[in-house]
Order: sequence, then structure tokens, then C-alpha cells
Amino acid sequence: MNASASRTQSKTSSARSASDWLSGLSGALSTALAAVTGRGRKASSVAGQVGPYTLAEKIGEGGMGVVYRASSRCSDRPTAVKLLAPGRTGGRALTRFVREAELTSRLRHPNTISVFDFGPTPDGGFYYAMEYVEGEDLEKLVEREGVLAPSRVAHLLAQLAASLAEAHAAGLVHRDVKPANLMLCEGGEDRLKVLDFGLIKQIDATPDVSRTDELSLIGTPLYVAPEALLDPGSVGPRSDLYALGAVGYFLLTGTTPFSGRNAVEVCAHHLHTAPVPPSTRSGRAIPRELETLILKCLEKDPSKRPTSAASLELALRRIAATLDATLDANSDALAA
Repeated sequence: MNASASRTQSKTSSARSASDWLSGLSGALSTALAAVTGRGRKASSVAGQVGPYTLAEKIGEGGMGVVYRASSRCSDRPTAVKLLAPGRTGGRALTRFVREAELTSRLRHPNTISVFDFGPTPDGGFYYAMEYVEGEDLEKLVEREGVLAPSRVAHLLAQLAASLAEAHAAGLVHRDVKPANLMLCEGGEDRLKVLDFGLIKQIDATPDVSRTDELSLIGTPLYVAPEALLDPGSVGPRSDLYALGAVGYFLLTGTTPFSGRNAVEVCAHHLHTAPVPPSTRSGRAIPRELETLILKCLEKDPSKRPTSAASLELALRRIAATLDATLDANSDALAA
């Protein structure tokens, strides 16, 4: 084979490799987008026993696992049990699920779902038990109530930032922060719980991006950070802060920062398009300091985002306190 033919074959092989990678990415993103838009399987009931836990009805399902309401013969506390999804009990899926249980069980922040037990199942799978939380996720809340007041958004985001700060300090990145994974607990107070660490990543771990199943770990397309698309191995704490900004944008406007006809188009916007300011998108006044902070979280360059979840929490709490004081002053003036 002459040099010219060799170069032609090399270029053809490289193009085919890039095409295969993009095809895998498109498929993974389309699957994730379908999940976030609600085209999942309907819930059903099951009866069974896992360790000391008796399973009741199914209450949730994702790519990695199925969640059931459960009761324990050892405790009266409300419990949910997550089982590795049927058909995924071997190899890398099992390893990832066990890692999720082990890493999440280290977290103790009151705004993070508490995992208190885990172990193998008789069929070769794995389970973990966590606190059962009654409430409504933020996606459903906005669907039901519409956009939220800026002061309420600041309070909710501060709790999210506090949960992420603990995870980041422990060397963990959530990677799938989105409204559907944020539960507003029942009880009359806006108490937030961060759920589903199914895509959790150790900061020093590097994925093998040549594998399609690794491409599926970049998070939900509507809330994914640009660097997760370009180089999944570079995902770090500030990737979660981008998602936090996208959640805040959704709570303030009722829409995500970007939309598109398909997952690839949405991801192209994350990479190249500046978000429309929330006040412009919603057509209502939004406090400048809050809007500026949300847009800073949505910077394409991670180095331009807030330095940490801890510093972001402090900034959000200051904004929330200022907005609360303004609301109280206005109420007093009206009552006078």
C-alpha cells in the first residue's frame, strides 16, 4: 500500500470512529432526554423481601435501579429500598450500583437523602435502604404552581448548594442535579432533599469515554454542563454548579435555559449559546443580584463560575436574607 492510500485509509478510519462516538453520544442523550420528559414505564406494585426489608409498591425507576416503599422488621422509620434494575445485575452495572450505595452512605447533610443500609440480594443483585421522604419534586411543583418567587428560589438553591458542598468536600460530584431529583418535603416548610446520586463520581476518577455506557453518565441533557459533553473525564464540582444554575433558571422562568428539537441540539446550545437572562425570558422583574448569580453559574468556562458550592451557598443565603427583609418592610408599610 502506498503512502497516499495509507493516509486515506487512516482518515476514513478516524472519521468512522468519530461518527461512531457521536452516534453513541446521540443515542445516550436521546435516552436521557426521553427520561426527563416523562416517557418512562408506569409504576406497578410488587411484594418481596430483601434483607430485613419487606417491599411494597414501586415509587420510582431510573436507568440503574428501581425504588420501592418498604418496611423493616428492625425499625419503625419510613424506608425506601433501591434495587439494581432487572437485567443489570452483572459486571459494570453492579459495580457502579455498589459504588453509589457506598459513596452516598458517607453523606450526612440534612439536605441530602440518607442511606443507612446496603447489601447483596439472593439473586446476585444489590440493594440499599434510605430514608423515605414524603413530598413533591421541584419539577412537579413548578408544573402545579408556576414560577416561584425569587426569595423562595434563593432559599431552595441555598439548601441545594449546602448539600453539594458536603459531597464536594468528600470528593464526590453528583452529575445529575435537576428539578426531578430535588424533593420538597411535606410539613409546611421549604425543606429540600437532594435525591438520586446514581451518577455520582469520585473527583479523581476518570471514565473510559470510548464506551457508550460511559457516555450515558454525563447527566440529563437539559441541565448538563458543557465540559461534560466535551470531556466527561473533566467533570468536577463546578459542573454541579452549572446544573444548580440551570435549576434556578427553571424555577424562576418555568423553562430550562435551552431547548431544542432533539438532545444533540440542546447540547449544542449548552456549548455555544448564551442563555437569555431569566428576567427577559419570564417577562417579570427578578432581583439583579440573584439573576447575576444564576448567569454566573451558567458560564461556559468552569473557571468563571462560583469558586465552590460553599461560597455559592453563602451568596444565596445573603440574597435570600435581603429579599426577605424587603418583603417584610413592604408588608409593614402596607399594614401601616
